[in-house]
Amino acid sequence: MEHESPVEFLVSAERVDAHGGIADCKSAKIALDTDLAGRADAFNPAELFLAAIAACMLKGIERVMPMLKFQLRSVAVRLTGRRQDAPPKMIGVEYELWVETEEPERRLDLLHRNVRNFGTIFNTVLAACPLEGTIHRGIPPWRREATRGADSLEGRR
Repeated sequence: MEHESPVEFLVSAERVDAHGGIADCKSAKIALDTDLAGRADAFNPAELFLAAIAACMLKGIERVMPMLKFQLRSVAVRLTGRRQDAPPKMIGVEYELWVETEEPERRLDLLHRNVRNFGTIFNTVLAACPLEGTIHRGIPPWRREATRGADSLEGRR
């Protein structure tokens, strides 16, 4: 049995100063928080880790929506990571996945199973530390109804 060649990804990062750096991939840039005191306008490494899991979950939903013919209005995910100091490592991640949909509960569960089983980053993290979460129907409590239109990428351009 022949194995497919692995897919490769390329990201480069560079120190800007004692407060941060910039990561580049394709035509995108992400500000990196490397300041020992932290900074509010950039992702620190743990936050990037959680953002990668969130992106994997969202991309997984985009991938399976056409296959499952799943209809939804919005999706949001919130992740919490726990870190230990010695040795420094993430020891667990929890998530809340919120889907605004009229689909029946069994289809919502099917969507959740697909997210959990077929995400590259999700599966990689799951092999390294506990990764647990729940799926909910509706709009997440952290998003106010008034800001819904401003949250879309189209509204940001």
